[in-house]
Amino acid sequence: MSTQTSTPASAGKTGLQLPKWAGSFGFQIIAALIVGLGLGLLAKYTGSTKASPNALGATLQTIGSSYVSLLQTAVVPLIFTAVVSSISNLRAVSNAARLAWHTLLWFAITALISVLIGIGLGVFLQPGANTGITQEAKYAGKSGDWWAFLIGLFPKNFLGLGASTTVTESAATTAVSFNVLQILVIAIAVGIAALKVGKAAEPFLNLNASALAVIQKLLWWIIRIAPIGTVGLIGNAVAIYGWDTIGSLGRFTFAIYVGLALVLFVVYPVLIRAHGLSVKQYFSGVWPAVQLAFVSRSSVGTLPLTQRVTERSLGVPRAYASFAVPLGSTTKMDGCAAIYPAISAIFVAQFFGIQLDFTQYLLIALVSVLGSAATAGTTGAVVMLTLTLSTLGLPLAGVGLLLAIDPILDMGRTAVNVAGQALVPTIVAKRHGILDESLYNAPRTGDPFSDDVDNTGAGTAGVDPSAAAAPGAPPEGRELAGAKA
Repeated sequence: MSTQTSTPASAGKTGLQLPKWAGSFGFQIIAALIVGLGLGLLAKYTGSTKASPNALGATLQTIGSSYVSLLQTAVVPLIFTAVVSSISNLRAVSNAARLAWHTLLWFAITALISVLIGIGLGVFLQPGANTGITQEAKYAGKSGDWWAFLIGLFPKNFLGLGASTTVTESAATTAVSFNVLQILVIAIAVGIAALKVGKAAEPFLNLNASALAVIQKLLWWIIRIAPIGTVGLIGNAVAIYGWDTIGSLGRFTFAIYVGLALVLFVVYPVLIRAHGLSVKQYFSGVWPAVQLAFVSRSSVGTLPLTQRVTERSLGVPRAYASFAVPLGSTTKMDGCAAIYPAISAIFVAQFFGIQLDFTQYLLIALVSVLGSAATAGTTGAVVMLTLTLSTLGLPLAGVGLLLAIDPILDMGRTAVNVAGQALVPTIVAKRHGILDESLYNAPRTGDPFSDDVDNTGAGTAGVDPSAAAAPGAPPEGRELAGAKA
């Protein structure tokens, strides 16, 4: 008697199988970029405009805006629960204050390096000279203001929520927004209060930790469909702006992207090597978050993935990463708050024929290093630019000249922001002796979700399963008590 059996291995080989690389998150994002570019060009050349999009243009716009809305939905509870949880985790650390201070110090150091590169490029490339633009653009948007920033630190309600109503002839429309910086202030205050309360706060902290786990799981699902959102976001950007809007401001656009490239591919690798770490491992670890930041144009929306790769690919302990990465997502912006305002301010001065002196260049550096927090919860780089221009006494009308290409620039700016938000915790963890270098140097699969597990302490996403048993506890359970000063 003969019987036929099939093993799972043989059964798994039947049918059409995609190559392993085709299932990676990075490949899916790149493929989505190409598809979105093609669909965007098709929409643009079939008559789609921002004012009256055709069917394809409207579809791309809806897909892109819906995905960004999904990312933003969980931002408020994510930041609150993550920061409260991180502060509670830091209670076991003898030098928590030193970690926080060094984090802020490295935020400032990298911002200073970035703004100096921006100033150098602005002076050398002269982006505001001979633009061919003769009509002065007007700007009636929100301006950055130091006093408003200080007042804005004080929350008006527990959730840092605000509402604005616009009245037209036909109807009144109310829009609800949130102030990320206020949420951060609230979360820090609640976390510190929970530590002071002590044992009585344990049920609250346990509930907060459970809520954080649920929110993160929801966000992983949203981030998994990022390739779909990428098609809509890139397609809509190309359909609306195309490449013709870059023409008149080509030198300015070139200067911005050269500056961003120098920070991302020169400054960051030098800092990584200076701390004895592999540049290749840093980029392979952080790249999924950089890709998502490029297409979503939102540091806060990318926060869940940034924190995941920082912990599970770069080896930064969760107790520290869950503090440093959320803080960085609102205050660490080498693209939006250093490179961009520096070059843009010089552009505006050159465009209007204003000669800047050494003191004004120092002011640009000072505003960029200290003022990035003032952009948190607002319209980001535009507010940072108006803050810089008003500090220097330059005409705010120059902002209007740059708004047409802002979405194109914002993709690169946000990518650099996120790369820096993962870089600083890695450097600080290395300097304090708490970086899991076996995890940092482990082989990557190219997919931050390849080893996705519930919070059971097993597995590290984005790392080869064979490396999961590397020396050292998983990121979720590593303690910081032995951190060096």
